[in-house]
Amino acid sequence: MGSPEIERDEPVTPAGRLFLRPEMDQIINSVFGVKNPLDVEAIKTEIANSMMLKHPRFCSLMVRDPNGREYWRKTQIDIDRHVIVKPDRLDGDDDEDAANDYLADLSVSSPLSADKPLWEIHLLTAHKCAVVRIHHALGDGISLMSLFLACFRRADLPDKIPTFGSEPQTKQRSGGRRNPVWELLTFVCYTLVYAVEFVLRSLWVKDRKTPISGGAGVELWPRKLVTAKFRLDDMKAVKTAIPNAVTTPQFSLITAVILGILTVRNRENDVIIYKRKYVFRRHSGTINDVLFGVISAGLSRYLDNRSPNKLQEGVQITGVAMVNLRKQPGLQEMAEMMESKSGSRWGNKFGMILLPIYYHKALATPLHYVKKAKTMIDKKKRSFEAHFSYNIGYFVMNYVGSKIACLLNYRIVCNTTFTISNVLGPREEITITGNPVTFIRANTMALPHAITMHMVSYAGRADMQILVAKDIVPDPKFLAKCFEEALLEMKEAAEAEATSRS
Repeated sequence: MGSPEIERDEPVTPAGRLFLRPEMDQIINSVFGVKNPLDVEAIKTEIANSMMLKHPRFCSLMVRDPNGREYWRKTQIDIDRHVIVKPDRLDGDDDEDAANDYLADLSVSSPLSADKPLWEIHLLTAHKCAVVRIHHALGDGISLMSLFLACFRRADLPDKIPTFGSEPQTKQRSGGRRNPVWELLTFVCYTLVYAVEFVLRSLWVKDRKTPISGGAGVELWPRKLVTAKFRLDDMKAVKTAIPNAVTTPQFSLITAVILGILTVRNRENDVIIYKRKYVFRRHSGTINDVLFGVISAGLSRYLDNRSPNKLQEGVQITGVAMVNLRKQPGLQEMAEMMESKSGSRWGNKFGMILLPIYYHKALATPLHYVKKAKTMIDKKKRSFEAHFSYNIGYFVMNYVGSKIACLLNYRIVCNTTFTISNVLGPREEITITGNPVTFIRANTMALPHAITMHMVSYAGRADMQILVAKDIVPDPKFLAKCFEEALLEMKEAAEAEATSRS
């Protein structure tokens, strides 16, 4: 007879080790609202039988060996220790404010207990919502969203799980002849430029001080959380109003000479004229282009209100954005995500990119914010900045140590101004234990930034959680209103342009 197989401890991935550092300790705090009162026992049963608890990450303790190295060790799950019921009403003007205040308190110095797997579900029964806390070491937003929402079912087809991701898009055709050698050179040049900037941000280069700047230690300051609400149809209307831009590299004269090309830059139209004819693929507008245009316009409006005539026109405010590096967009099939041989490995697989915006008192039309955002993001798409940040972090974690990697990551956050992420949620309305879900929102633990923003789409809507250090941003509801009004003005401008063309 063979001896029974002994399960070995599994090493924590380098990204997971980074998130477990005391300086980071990142937890994803999500909240799900429902239409009817919560059935606590039914929810416990659904979770106990869900695919989530079949995954080893959710059934493992995080342990450390004598050298301080982190591992996952399988254990038994006591569902009652993970599902925490809060029956009493919380302080707040309404259910939304009460839930946001609860999440804001959890975002500062509220770690998960290490004597059980690193996840919890808080049922706020008086407010008909559930708060889900999952440590970032267990996975990234795409992984965790897809796995957890496998517990849910579509409202229109109760026997099916939700579908995720954006609607299928047709490929944009290039405007002419493509030159692969030139395209490779542009990728290399853009990557070099953005990689150098990324490294400098981790050392000493930082944004100029503004009324919304954070800094070292700000992650420990009290927080306030508010929600900005958007309609995806409004974002799509703005997106379609932005003309497809031909991506062209914008390098210095020295770079152009090295590449053997004479360039002339037209600053007004932000294009380059080439002596030789090279045409690159066209990029259509995306929801991310619109979102970043809204962020740019909203922050400019907020700063103009907070400190009129004090900020220099065009001052740079840099954001940090997380980019999904999985090959397949949207929801990954559970079997593929857990299959070690698949191209889509479970866990944290995202890169970090720097997204600069500029303070403007007023632009010609609201759509100019989106056009500028699209131009900048299209350049980022023609680089490997996200892959560079992921791989350099992997290298430092493996060969230098988690302490140095955490320090460099911390300095990047301290030297920039805000964080932004966007996760695609279910396209259809969904239910849990037959109870319709009214909203899905997410945020993370506090960072040295004074403003962090996380948007999740759901059934034609998009809610953005705005977590602020309330001593730096004392009026976050006004900030949320700036974002909401910016999108509405962009939609009106897009409709006006469409009418004028017809």
